[in-house]
Amino acid sequence: MFLARVVGEVVATVKHPHLAGQKLLLVRPELTPGKPQPAAVIAVDTVDSGVGDRVLVADEGNAAAQVLHLPRGPVRTVIVGVVDETDVPSGT
Repeated sequence: MFLARVVGEVVATVKHPHLAGQKLLLVRPELTPGKPQPAAVIAVDTVDSGVGDRVLVADEGNAAAQVLHLPRGPVRTVIVGVVDETDVPSGT
């Protein structure tokens, strides 16, 4: 799982049947100090998030299947939560 920012919407006129009725969003993972900027990825939105939202993303096929209540299929990355705030204790 990782934290990301929703940076856009993805529109597709033809989708895999497992994606019918699902909203696809473009998310950019947050920077990790000392590492290059990660590439944006497409994620299935399961929590009604939108552009600008900070989100929690599961990036693993089995997790996606469980969240979507589907057998394992073409989905690997899903948005599973909208993050309101984070609290990092000092010294960490």
